[in-house]
Amino acid sequence: MDKVVIDDMGNKEVYEFPVNRWFAMDEEDGKIQRDVLVGATQPMAVVYNVQVMTGNVRGGGTNSKIHIIMHGTKGLKNSGKVFLEGGAFERGLIDIFNVEIAALLSPLSRVTIGHDNGAVGAGWYCEKVTVYCPFTGIEQTFPCCKWLDEDEGDGLIERELYEMVSLRQKKLKKYPWSLWIWTSDVKGAGTDAQVFLQIYGEKGKSDEMRLESNSDSFEQAQLDKFMIEMPDIGKLTKARIWHEKRHPFAGWHFARATVMKTLTREKYSFNCGRWLDINEDDNEIVRELPATGNVNIIYFSVLKYRITICTGRVSGGGTDASVFLNVIGDLGDTGDRLMFLSKNNVNKFEKGNADEFLTEAVSLGQVRRVRIGHDGRGGGCGWFLDKVLVREEGQPESAAIEFPCNRWLDRNEDDGQIVRELVPDGLRLHNVNYHISVKTGNINGASSDSKVFVKLYGEKGDTTRILLVVSDNDLSNYYETGQTDIFTVETYDIGQIHRLLIGHTNEGLRAGWFLDSVQIIVPVHGKQYQFPSHRWLCKDEADGKVEVEIYPSETLDIEKLINYEVTVVTGNMRNGGTNANVFCQIYGEEGKTELISLKSRSNNFERGTTEIYKIEALNVGKLFKIRIGHDGSGVGDGWFLETVDIKRLAMAMVQREVVKEKPKDDKKDKKKNKKKKKEEDEEEEFVTELQEVVESVTFPCHRWLARDEDDGEIVVELLPEDPGDLEGRLQVSNCISPMYGIRMVYFVQPNAYLQCSRYYFPCKRWLAIDEDDGQIARELVPVDEAFMKKGEDDDDDDDDEENSSATLGLEQKAMSTTFTMRVKTGDKKYAGTDANVFAILYGMKDDTGNDALQTMR
Repeated sequence: MDKVVIDDMGNKEVYEFPVNRWFAMDEEDGKIQRDVLVGATQPMAVVYNVQVMTGNVRGGGTNSKIHIIMHGTKGLKNSGKVFLEGGAFERGLIDIFNVEIAALLSPLSRVTIGHDNGAVGAGWYCEKVTVYCPFTGIEQTFPCCKWLDEDEGDGLIERELYEMVSLRQKKLKKYPWSLWIWTSDVKGAGTDAQVFLQIYGEKGKSDEMRLESNSDSFEQAQLDKFMIEMPDIGKLTKARIWHEKRHPFAGWHFARATVMKTLTREKYSFNCGRWLDINEDDNEIVRELPATGNVNIIYFSVLKYRITICTGRVSGGGTDASVFLNVIGDLGDTGDRLMFLSKNNVNKFEKGNADEFLTEAVSLGQVRRVRIGHDGRGGGCGWFLDKVLVREEGQPESAAIEFPCNRWLDRNEDDGQIVRELVPDGLRLHNVNYHISVKTGNINGASSDSKVFVKLYGEKGDTTRILLVVSDNDLSNYYETGQTDIFTVETYDIGQIHRLLIGHTNEGLRAGWFLDSVQIIVPVHGKQYQFPSHRWLCKDEADGKVEVEIYPSETLDIEKLINYEVTVVTGNMRNGGTNANVFCQIYGEEGKTELISLKSRSNNFERGTTEIYKIEALNVGKLFKIRIGHDGSGVGDGWFLETVDIKRLAMAMVQREVVKEKPKDDKKDKKKNKKKKKEEDEEEEFVTELQEVVESVTFPCHRWLARDEDDGEIVVELLPEDPGDLEGRLQVSNCISPMYGIRMVYFVQPNAYLQCSRYYFPCKRWLAIDEDDGQIARELVPVDEAFMKKGEDDDDDDDDEENSSATLGLEQKAMSTTFTMRVKTGDKKYAGTDANVFAILYGMKDDTGNDALQTMR
């Protein structure tokens, strides 16, 4: 239809309604009914997402034509009767419709739903109707749970439904935009490939949008029209458009695109006029285009970035997998780009290679980080990545920004991750770990063979779509019925999580999946999020969706942790490596961490190797010692430890230099002062600011941890290489050996080489299960030297010795705390035990010790 013209002959007015759209279920967006505003030069409509659920009762489906009327607040406006075309309305299914209305009705006061009773077995059981208006972000649920059938119940075939307010959800607001895409009038310009679009603005970016229609889209010299929705991302800056087919006949010559915000008529254009084809132009199938338009926008130029990817010189370090890279800067990112065509090597990513690629993108501003990974496909796909270098094409090599990695991207090595986010200084402390637990429903057929992905949205930004391919709990098969799979996603800090996109690639024999729930724990934020789902993600079930956007139902505060980076260097000594289980414990001015196991999927602690571990643990403040050792297990457990280096983020007052230029002299003064030094033309000022800095502490060892070497110890405590201004402090720790129950006492004295100090820790009690109070472990507290001398002088006096013991007991009691604990054994068959039961109490400053044998007697 081109347009509708109405001639009001009584009032002598002519009204013109431009349409210029298809009314066909097999063309364009498949609609056969539209709202059109008078005089509008372009479509002006608000989109409502309507979900209609048919009840899971016998005979609940219908072939009748279903209609809906949406009523605005106070019932003053309504949508009129809208027919929901194309729905199945089968038993237990959810049908989804996008209804365009030229009026803002949300939030709705009620909905009317009914059918025309025009089919055999016309009766229908409606479970509920859900209406989501992206423009307001409001989702409303209208329960029905009744028959619309002349032969059932009250015989009504149309009902008015009212909202269950307790189920209302407030979601992200999205605004309707009109999108026009022109394919060039060039021979062979059209494509049958799936086309995608992503748009960037000053405040963020849209999701990746799949451009689908019922027409034969993207044909030569053709204009295709779409309605899209985007959140408020401010003034638009660029668009990225691409397709995924790399075979010879998928090429597309894309002319230009235009988008217009429906409600404000704010319009932008993106001009291209190039091939997206592996055999044409620069052989790329993705284009980035700066925005131009009728609004006041800043134009960003298109640049080429030269990317050098260096594979490590490690045995088996090369890969044949498909590698992708995303360069991220202050002004945006490149998106995941397949590193397809190396400029200097035919066989890419071989051991020791430095492969160069050119990536074209709208200016990224200052480049901050890169995200790099591979698809994990093929035998021996594991890859040892040395580093990535990024610079603008034409800039000298010295201007390249280096992103060190020096780690495996391999399911069977290191931490098992095949995607990593790198920062220029190589530190991972600024990245955040998101621990994602995915629970598959416990219903028949709930499991899936497909690959699952997530995308997290936070207050500071959002992640890319991340495939969950390597679980932390190492289950043999993922996403099995009733199973919980746990994954760790490491990326930049996106702040508090607002929502989550989760779905699957719909691959495999049993791709359909019933997702029960998702839990996300972010230790460095001290937050835990719960995302309920309880729905199918399946082409043949419910609404046919294979991805869903869900919002947290609950956000809990948990214990807040910080990131530590622990680097362990094993000595290059004969038999210096170990197969034993290595652990460490970090001590600081504000307490200590729990015992931390240092392990990964690799063969750790080999001779002459350096291992890096990212640990999440309590913030113990300024570090002053560590305890490190192993359990002595395995053949050849002896270990020569060189050094341990620990890094953490800390707040410190940092002095920053501020240089101010003096006012320029006039020409006469310049001649007089020509010989003055440059420093005299500048004023130096220093400003002290509280900043986040990286605190690095090195703990040298240079000794064996082996039962048959040195002193036979397999656990040592190390002091910093540079103790700094640490004050002397007394710490009480546990004897490691399980044979003894004596609590060991030691003193940290940074200036121990300058002076000798003597400390006395008297006990004068039994350590025996059949003597005294039966304890075999005691904490000893220091006493004054005069107290000990007095005791030595009075050794012959029994009364004085009793008084001395009493005084000692009072002094020890004053410095100690006694806890009385009651433990109740459950009233179940075989609930009791003959084992030695112990407890560890954790406080704000310390704990009672992991090895204290706090045995319940």
